[in-house]
Amino acid sequence: MKRYQAPQIRNVVLTGHGGVGKTQLAEAMLYVSGALSRMGKVDDGNTVSDWDPEEIKRRISIGTSLIPCEWQDHKVNVLDTPGYFDFVGEVQGALHAADAMLCVVCAASGVQVGTEKVWEMASTHGLPRAFFVNRMDRENANFERTVSQLREMFGNNVVPLQVPIGQADSFRGFVDLVSLQAYTRSGDKLAAGPVPEDVRGQVEAMRDWLMEAVAATDDELTLKYLENEEITAQEIRTALAGAVRTGQVVPVWLGSSLIPIGVEALLDGIVQLFPSAADAPARKATDPRNGEEVACTADPGGPLAALVFKTISDPYVGRLTLFRVFSGTFRSDGNAYNVNKEKEERVGQLFMLRGKEQIPVTEISAGDIGAVSKLQVTTTGDTLSRKDRPVKLPGIEFEKPNLTLALVPKSKGDEEKIGVALARLLEEDPTFTAEKNSETGQLLVSGLGDVHLEVITSRLQKKFGVEVELVPPRVPYRETIRGTVKVEGKHKKQTGGRGQYGHVWLELSPLPPGGGFEFEDKIFGGAVPKQYIPAVEKGARETMEEGVLAGYPVVDVKVTLFDGSYHSVDSSEMAFKIATSIAFKKGFMEAQPVLLEPIMLLEVVVPERYMGDVIGDLNKKRGRILGMDPDNGNQVIRAHVPLAELTRYAVDLRSITQGRGRFRMQMDHYEEVPEHIAQVIIAAANAARASS
Repeated sequence: MKRYQAPQIRNVVLTGHGGVGKTQLAEAMLYVSGALSRMGKVDDGNTVSDWDPEEIKRRISIGTSLIPCEWQDHKVNVLDTPGYFDFVGEVQGALHAADAMLCVVCAASGVQVGTEKVWEMASTHGLPRAFFVNRMDRENANFERTVSQLREMFGNNVVPLQVPIGQADSFRGFVDLVSLQAYTRSGDKLAAGPVPEDVRGQVEAMRDWLMEAVAATDDELTLKYLENEEITAQEIRTALAGAVRTGQVVPVWLGSSLIPIGVEALLDGIVQLFPSAADAPARKATDPRNGEEVACTADPGGPLAALVFKTISDPYVGRLTLFRVFSGTFRSDGNAYNVNKEKEERVGQLFMLRGKEQIPVTEISAGDIGAVSKLQVTTTGDTLSRKDRPVKLPGIEFEKPNLTLALVPKSKGDEEKIGVALARLLEEDPTFTAEKNSETGQLLVSGLGDVHLEVITSRLQKKFGVEVELVPPRVPYRETIRGTVKVEGKHKKQTGGRGQYGHVWLELSPLPPGGGFEFEDKIFGGAVPKQYIPAVEKGARETMEEGVLAGYPVVDVKVTLFDGSYHSVDSSEMAFKIATSIAFKKGFMEAQPVLLEPIMLLEVVVPERYMGDVIGDLNKKRGRILGMDPDNGNQVIRAHVPLAELTRYAVDLRSITQGRGRFRMQMDHYEEVPEHIAQVIIAAANAARASS
């Protein structure tokens, strides 16, 4: 692949709802641009973009793939991203490396929730946007309906540049609304010709939309349009290029990535209308030495500023770091300074990537995207620069994981292997977390959904040879009492030689919520010698940690030692600890014991049309609605909900709102578990303890 400079580079992130044909479109781009002699298919598992075994198996994209195409002496870096919600972190990373977004929409399915989500994300980044209506050859394909949906959802500045000739089985080409030239499939190529009569009405209507949008970009063109003067094709293209780059116009192309028809015209449009790496707005950065703002332009001679937007970790190849160079030139066989970690990295071989293919290069210039292997400390979101001219780019904000499950090894002794493997997977996926819960002892993994965590476990097995299963995490219940009791505990044992003797009278009483534990010594007259008092307190604490009712920690209890007795020879600290434990367990069960459960403060943000269904679901989950507030066309529902009911809430909310809802939750307080539920929990816990 030849070397390109920033004015000849287009960095485009390919987005859309899952299953609309993004990967097949990237494959078609490679094929029509001559990079492939034979086009692969997603269903056959042989595309350049989906090369990971999990992607081939599931027939969905899981990670972002870099697919560079050469077209008309330009380089188009296509970042093919997943459409499935569980892998939205890949989209978030790729958006930071791109200068424009191409959203793929299915001509049969139309606008879907994934379309809405990526539009919002691109808006946040201020990226120019465009649509490609794919699968025009599919049954029920309807271009006019799809365009109407796009304009209704995203505004009248969404403008088609083409009209299809035929749809579904009869799809055979398109009319270019700029040149008013028809292109119809003839063999393996498209033949140019006049506009067919059967689409002339649709062409005239949609060209009016185009002319209105073009005229609005320039006063001179507005005047021409109002006076019915001809606006030339070149004037339209020039006006469109400026309007697309500023977001005034959102163009719509069409075609089929499987046939393929419309892909050459799409590449033409990307080169002509999308901003080059040199035209894209300068990225704002800071000089870490003084905090001053720095504008990173695509200048090969400027200070090096490269943002890491993706990390691939492999147990055999090692770590592969993907980055976008915003300023300067990244050269191999030298050093780079990680500004975030404040450490220098030894840089070995640099690569251009095409799917999993690594093409060695000596340097990567400003505006381009590349990769380097075996960096030691660099992770996703870091900036690579030079120590003498450091520049720090803004990091990447990733979606927070919202589904937590417990990871259990199928074979004993795999704990250490799991730790090493998880560390490697954590390097490449910022939307995945893992931690050992000190209270329950479980290894908890969190991700963005069921499929996300299933992929993690599958990779653990295939990449690292560790078989695991996912189970619901244990809820950290608590135990406490509601009544006050006085109780005796005596430990007396004589087995020959020195015996054991400890005897205490305790009063157990409840403390207010959050009171924790209090111990009071009310011994008079030396009934229990002072040297044994700490043993009594320790015995109470240890018994509280173990739990009495169902093996969960006891909280909010005051223990008062008010009487007892001892033996001058047989008494010991251990004997008094055991006596205290006996007394505590007996008294706890007499003092109206109850089970407490964690109650979460839940905030759910949903479109108003789903509010009733969400509230109904929260009521079924024993939730208490605290209030509702409007938020930019959505509703924010606040509620107190038991944690036990929220184990799979990420999945439930996605199902209820078709993926349009989001939530966050935090621990708020503990409350008593309803008796009928508590009985089931206690019985299950005691059965588990008995069998272990």
